[in-house]
Amino acid sequence: MMEKIKAGEITGQTGDYMLRATAANGQIRAFAATSRDLVEKARQAHNTSPVATAALGRLMTAGVMMGSMMKADSDLLTIRVEGDGPIGGLTVTADKNGNVKGYAFHPEVMLPPNAKGKLDVGGALGVGVLSVIQDIGLKEPYVGQTQLVTGEIAEDLTYYFATSEQVPSSVALGVLMNKDNTVRQAGGFIIQLLPGAEETTIAALEKTIGELEPVTTMLNKGMTPEDILELILGQFGLEILSLPATAPRAVWKRR
Repeated sequence: MMEKIKAGEITGQTGDYMLRATAANGQIRAFAATSRDLVEKARQAHNTSPVATAALGRLMTAGVMMGSMMKADSDLLTIRVEGDGPIGGLTVTADKNGNVKGYAFHPEVMLPPNAKGKLDVGGALGVGVLSVIQDIGLKEPYVGQTQLVTGEIAEDLTYYFATSEQVPSSVALGVLMNKDNTVRQAGGFIIQLLPGAEETTIAALEKTIGELEPVTTMLNKGMTPEDILELILGQFGLEILSLPATAPRAVWKRR
């Protein structure tokens, strides 16, 4: 079953939403999401271990943002990560309207923290391959594939965008756990340079991104996706966009 993550004015019990934005007179496009409830629901549904929750949560958050890049309501995006680590792999499917589903091959995997004291997602996935499958209604889907760079997912997607789609990007994803292994924070952003981006814009953006705290640290401080995008892109004339209203339940508005 596909779960939905919405943007804009939040109704019901979920506080999850996603934003799209542009900056620098169209030289930059951006996406940002908070996805704690989505990841917690996946944790409960699949009974994932902490490291599996982090891995699946990162990829599902990426799936929501990347799915919104699709053009038609019927288009489907599948992100598949396969590695030689103990978790085996992850699969996430999303559409343009914020619907997403996913699973870990071995959700029960337990690993000690990595050298930085963090959940060892890279160790859980190991060496492997990232595949992005875009089914846009043609006879055969478009498939882009790259090697895993770190297995930490955000860096792997950054590498995928640069090599497979030739779009310079910065991807940040994170899942922060509570001591009782429930999800405390989850979210991420994707910042992309579009053709014609000026060198001064690129240099300033790289400097800003290089000075950022981890995305879950920012979320845990109470920052919203709007706040995060303003921090990164405010100097470039940030403009929050709304997604097209393609269905009554899929109207995306600025919060």
